[in-house]
Amino acid sequence: MDSHTKASLVPPLEAVPFPRPTERPPAEHDTSTAERGSFCLALCTCGWRGPARRSRDLARKDATRHTSP
Repeated sequence: MDSHTKASLVPPLEAVPFPRPTERPPAEHDTSTAERGSFCLALCTCGWRGPARRSRDLARKDATRHTSP
């Protein structure tokens, strides 16, 4: 039998830093994606964050849906 390799620890998704608040809220939503281990999630300057996804494309679509009216 093959010996298993030790897995590296990944910080929990709650540890993803949010953009720092400014003195006044931004006029527009500025979204980005962040990766945590094998997961990707969408973040916005308003404090919103999307669900963790294994697909970067789905995370980008979450961000697009967040910014569209």
